[in-house]
Amino acid sequence: MITARRPTRLHLLTAAPALLAVAALTACASPSGGAATTADETSDTASSSSAEREVATTRIVATYDGGVLVLEGDSLEVVADLPLEGFLRVNPAGDGRRVLVSTDDAFEVLDTGVRVEPHGDHDHYYAVEPQLTGLSLPAEHPGHVTTNAGTTALFADGTGEALLYEEGALRNADEPDDVDATRYESAEAHHGVVVPVTGGGLLATLGDESARTGAAALDAVGGELARTDACPGVHGAAVAADEAVVLGCEDGAIVWSGGAFAKVQAPDAHGRIGNQAGSAESTIVLGDYKVDPDADLERPTRVSLIDTTTATLRLVDLGTSYTFRSLARGPHGEALVLGTDGAIHVLDPVTGELVERIDVVDAWTEPVEWQQPRPAIEVHGHRAYVTDPAASALHLIDLDTGEVTASVELPHVPNELSSVGGH
Repeated sequence: MITARRPTRLHLLTAAPALLAVAALTACASPSGGAATTADETSDTASSSSAEREVATTRIVATYDGGVLVLEGDSLEVVADLPLEGFLRVNPAGDGRRVLVSTDDAFEVLDTGVRVEPHGDHDHYYAVEPQLTGLSLPAEHPGHVTTNAGTTALFADGTGEALLYEEGALRNADEPDDVDATRYESAEAHHGVVVPVTGGGLLATLGDESARTGAAALDAVGGELARTDACPGVHGAAVAADEAVVLGCEDGAIVWSGGAFAKVQAPDAHGRIGNQAGSAESTIVLGDYKVDPDADLERPTRVSLIDTTTATLRLVDLGTSYTFRSLARGPHGEALVLGTDGAIHVLDPVTGELVERIDVVDAWTEPVEWQQPRPAIEVHGHRAYVTDPAASALHLIDLDTGEVTASVELPHVPNELSSVGGH
């Protein structure tokens, strides 16, 4: 059901933008002959410019039990091993350079040390040593991190609050009060997500600790534009082409597009979509699909392809199971699923046809506890990175050729992966 506008809570977080010290950078010639610039031409790069070196690509971040590894994106060389206690999760911070490491009670900011200079159809990368910056954004039970329309939203499940900041807000921040941000407050605490949208508005899930029911769309000043209660168990979000947003439900999904919500009905009474992967190159979102509401651990073999233009879905049986860390998108919008058979299954998102199978690791079994390591896939441009916890390894795959181009044994068992910046 969609209802009219209702008041909500969207507050300005007390902070002033830090003054940005503009630093002169030595620029190589761009194809047009002009000097290339980057959003990170500020004091955080200038202070370490003497130690800066050019690298081939951006860096990859992998969590493990007790810390975080930072690796070069081409050679997979470990350039930093940063100890950090607790179960750790990792997400891009939205500025092409930093990642957010979720701990028990905060989002810790990690600087990968790589800045990107765009040069037409390619990028140049310049690197310094990675570091945990010391900037810690408090959050009671840190949850989903979502970046869209130049804004990143950090959701705290324990309070139902989300912190939203624009690209560059973390650049010179030493304390939380240095971050120029806004704060959204849900009516009740719940395991939710906030998705920023163009124009300063947002989508926010609805629910409390006992149930999640749907989502609301808010404008830039917090006025409610629309809401739907047709999404029981709402979980996760992904953005597709034309900024359509898909949120998963226990009976399908909902789509926000063109200023309205639309219901995508699952063919099963319980057809849960809880994890999604979107692409700006495709109007179709890849999702998981589970049908047993009573299962302690369901190992699905079907995935969902959700068409945001028609509010319909297609189910594809892979013939192998997968997990929530198995979904990704290729550089042209291909749907990628890392199966427990050890292969990346490449699907045409429009037809659902299997167009390629890339063998990467040995067959594996999903662990019972969701926090335990299992193979994970992360895509950056035309490269896919796949962890192999059984061998404490990381593999690099060229998605254009389907070849594994590099592999490395890591000093710790990898769990989650993240990448930042560039093409």
